[in-house]
Amino acid sequence: MYLLNKRERKSSSPTMEIWLRLKKNRLAVISLVILGILVVISILGERILPYNYAEQDYSSILERPNAEHLLGTDNFGRDIFSRILFGTRFTLIIGFGCATVAAILGTVLGILAATNRRLDMIIMRCIDVIMGIPTFMLSLSIIVALGSSIRNMMIALSITCIPLFTRIVRSQVLTIQGQEYIEAATAIGASRFWIIRHHIIPNSMAVIIVQYTLEVVDLITWSASLSFIGMGVQPPTPEWGLMISAGRTYLQDYWYMSIMPGIALIICTYALNLLGDGLRDALDPRLKR
Repeated sequence: MYLLNKRERKSSSPTMEIWLRLKKNRLAVISLVILGILVVISILGERILPYNYAEQDYSSILERPNAEHLLGTDNFGRDIFSRILFGTRFTLIIGFGCATVAAILGTVLGILAATNRRLDMIIMRCIDVIMGIPTFMLSLSIIVALGSSIRNMMIALSITCIPLFTRIVRSQVLTIQGQEYIEAATAIGASRFWIIRHHIIPNSMAVIIVQYTLEVVDLITWSASLSFIGMGVQPPTPEWGLMISAGRTYLQDYWYMSIMPGIALIICTYALNLLGDGLRDALDPRLKR
């Protein structure tokens, strides 16, 4: 019986071990469920909305939360609840889309910098220049140069996140290159590409995944901030930051116009933060038992 249990433990995959450790963190599991719900809402889109998010009903302007409009209506008579639900799609697309582009490009640059001394100096000096500029100001400058739109905002946010991924991946790769199994693979004639594919990338994924999750939070916050000042998503798109900005004029009497999308933004970013913390603990080799 003991031997069978021992074999089962050995046969369990690393992914299953990570999932079992993640399950022990209740807040991370709850956050994963919340994120799953948000993803489903963004996929279903208009099919689950009680009202058309863009439909203007001038007979229902500035209605307070009631049975027909759960979160009230805005200054154009549009249902706020429907707009918040539909805005989930834009928030997640911006956050995960920009983080994915930045992670891929940052990983490639980080590996190149760590494995090629000539490229290391060029890449890292460029990274230092970019990181010397405040993130928000750099994004704002790029958007001003390209024009205000959701596409240009995503380009700007992706560029500002690449340096962080590059630094983290480079540091991780340099650490991995000093391990004995890398020296052994080199000694038996393994090519650099084979080592990168089978050793460096798999052993760097834990750090990349955790940073990816945490970076999505920053991107969602920055995109909402840019939309709030009119440099990101443009009306009438129901993006949460833009909705908060549109409701600030009516904040004293019709607080729900800004508060409700703000609460949605807080729930989304808080869930992602907790999930990132849970993944960091689950992927930490020192916590394996």
